[in-house]
Amino acid sequence: MMFRNFRLMSRPLLFFMLNMVVANTAGAMYRSLMPLYVQQKGASVEEVGLFFTLSAVAPLLFQLLGGWMSDSLGRLQAVAIGSLGGLLSYAVYLFAPTWGWLLLASVFGAIAYSFVSPSYQAYVAEQTDEANLGKVYGLSEAIFTLVGIIGPPLGGFLSEQYGFHTMFLVAGALYGAATVHRVMMALTARRQEREAVSAGAAKREKPSLKGLAASLRGLLGLLTAGGVVTWIFISDGLTDIAFNTSYQFEPLYMQNLYGLTNTQIGWLSSLASVVMILLTGWAGALSDKHGERVGIAGGFLLIITGLITFLLARSFYGFVLAWLLYGAGSALIAPAHNSLISKAVPQKLRGTAFGLFSTSIGVVALPMPYIGGLLWQHIAPQAPFIVPIFFMTLLLPFVWTKFRLPRPAEAAAEAAKDTPQAAPLGD
Repeated sequence: MMFRNFRLMSRPLLFFMLNMVVANTAGAMYRSLMPLYVQQKGASVEEVGLFFTLSAVAPLLFQLLGGWMSDSLGRLQAVAIGSLGGLLSYAVYLFAPTWGWLLLASVFGAIAYSFVSPSYQAYVAEQTDEANLGKVYGLSEAIFTLVGIIGPPLGGFLSEQYGFHTMFLVAGALYGAATVHRVMMALTARRQEREAVSAGAAKREKPSLKGLAASLRGLLGLLTAGGVVTWIFISDGLTDIAFNTSYQFEPLYMQNLYGLTNTQIGWLSSLASVVMILLTGWAGALSDKHGERVGIAGGFLLIITGLITFLLARSFYGFVLAWLLYGAGSALIAPAHNSLISKAVPQKLRGTAFGLFSTSIGVVALPMPYIGGLLWQHIAPQAPFIVPIFFMTLLLPFVWTKFRLPRPAEAAAEAAKDTPQAAPLGD
């Protein structure tokens, strides 16, 4: 099914996705190992939590700006700007003398993430017919998942055999090549846009504070309306709180308590990605056919089961089972979640909305990595991982009852009901 869906993707979208694979393979090489790198630079477990708390400030500053710039400048132009910031982050990772210096890299990385991520999600939606959004998001997630298959084992091998410096050197070279291609794509898109304007197409409005304020007012209206967008925001906030209490401590837990190597930790992420690439096409079709809430709720159940398995695991193979469940759960959630946002948010606000929803941490979740470190130090190493189990279980009934958009026939009937009837003609 996944391969049949390739015909649903435009040629520009396919080239864009291949570029995303190259650029994000670089990030995947070190992402799952980052807590170990921070620890190697002299940080304690509590300081690792503090590092991830402080590094979360930058995304809060840039996420909405990046999404709005994507709406204002164009998707590919925003991707190119963000990629230049990403290049600077690799330079800092290479030469940082202590863990405190890595915070500067996180700032540059936040610029890249905040500009690229919402542009990616919005670009997929704009290149796709709405009836096939779930399928194409599933296919794009499957392509993107190649990142998780290639990057973590490669990063684990390089860091273990040759050191973190060599790993960051290779990752930076990959990202640099992708950045050059992104700049070229942005210049091409800019030229095509100018030609279209010369032919009579409407000119894109220049970015302005007035435009930013209008976008934020529109998004705020959706967030406070009490509908699907409101519940997506609440769900994202609570899951941010949950996973930022525990996620950064997974490699420390597996290595410090059970002796897993960098390579084994990398392979766990890779195995989860293999499951995702096998299931996302089917999961996208499931979303289109039965509604987004089915995939999201099913994914929650699988991830809860994976977290319980993680806590019960005592060897590499126990953690393998946990990561397979994580992969299956993520495969169900990703296309359904992206499709739901794309349908619920107007096109002119999609970049801003994805800038908000795709952030890795929210305002309320900001201190959670540090709190996770305190839970580890003062209660038990298992304590941070109980938090996401609790929050996801709490959210399940709300996902099922609130994550539901009216079907086209229902929406048309509702609109007809709200339309005033014409008065009867006189004799």
